[in-house]
Amino acid sequence: MSLDSGIDATTSIIDASLEGLLDRDPIYWTASQKKEMLAWLAKTEARQAALRLRILAASGDIAAETGDKDASAWMRAELLVDKGAARSAIKLAGALNRYDLVAAELAAGALSEAKAQVITRALDTIDTDPIATREDLILAEKLLVEEADRLTANQLRIVGRRVLERVDPVRFEEAEAKALLAEEQRALQKTALRIWDNHDGTVGFEGVLPVSAGIRFKTMVQAYAQPRKQQLVEKGAALPPWERLLGHGFTRLLDTIDPTALPRHGGDATVVNIVISLEELRKELGTATLGYDETNGTTITAAEARKMACNATIIPWILGGDGEVLDAGRASRFFQPIQRKALRIQQKCCQAEGCDMPPEWCDAHHLDPWSTGGRTDLKDGVLLCPHHHRLAHAPGYLHERLPDGTIRFTRRP
Repeated sequence: MSLDSGIDATTSIIDASLEGLLDRDPIYWTASQKKEMLAWLAKTEARQAALRLRILAASGDIAAETGDKDASAWMRAELLVDKGAARSAIKLAGALNRYDLVAAELAAGALSEAKAQVITRALDTIDTDPIATREDLILAEKLLVEEADRLTANQLRIVGRRVLERVDPVRFEEAEAKALLAEEQRALQKTALRIWDNHDGTVGFEGVLPVSAGIRFKTMVQAYAQPRKQQLVEKGAALPPWERLLGHGFTRLLDTIDPTALPRHGGDATVVNIVISLEELRKELGTATLGYDETNGTTITAAEARKMACNATIIPWILGGDGEVLDAGRASRFFQPIQRKALRIQQKCCQAEGCDMPPEWCDAHHLDPWSTGGRTDLKDGVLLCPHHHRLAHAPGYLHERLPDGTIRFTRRP
């Protein structure tokens, strides 16, 4: 029997077995059968990966046929595998030739391809470490393979970064500390933020942060996104995409920054300026300029300007008909911290009818608009969650205070 016919016979048997399994509907299987099959498939996938990688490790002749340096071009053309993924697989195939224990565990189905990838990358890093010896590398491989029995690939990646400390704590702790310091310094060099105006009512941004700042940022944004998510879950409402909730959380985070903690530059506090005429301020559908002028700012609705003025760090520049500055904000323009605390004690939650958003997630809103002569007094202050605060300033809605103190919103006829 030739090699080709032998391979054909083997693959035919495998194909027939898979077809037999695919003909069975798992909906009729017991939970025990499903678990057993999933475990078997995971082991089989690992062994299949071992075979594929062995072939790739010996695929130089495939590359030679087309004059390429490896088989990735053929994989892209014939198998429609992205070139990056193909080259990653070929690199792993080469690594398995250097790390016999990892290769053996993968072939036995005891190690997944993802974990093999993690381990070989960690070992390659160790191999270039000037302090590490060949014996250190062998021991690290053994330790990582053992850890793979109880860890996911992501958990194993974390262990792999510090495995040398387990190999020889005394020798490698100082080296690890130096490596982490160098990594943090490189992270600072990579730190960047880019912000741009999409000219469609949104601002886009992207950036890279050091891991310490990035994790804090992620935690804070998620903390502000969760109350809104929980409120929707409790009401049985459909949840928007998590990315949108995070976006709302980030907006909320900006709304609640303590203005006294902001830095000073150019002799002025770091504030946002809003320029609006008195006529526009009184309109339901007026406009304002966010910034000192249209060249260096952007246009927003008067309603949004009024909402921001309730709790954002802004200076509202109100202009008369001839551009004369009629008002540039007053100390009493915003509810002071002690007033906010008093409102929280008095009102317990968002005062919109039927809303129970906790007070720490609410804004202090003027029932009698400050822009029309209202005062920043407790009796005129009401706590509203971000959603209802937007409605309070939206031209399409009316709101009134009921005898029990709650606020009822109704759509304008």
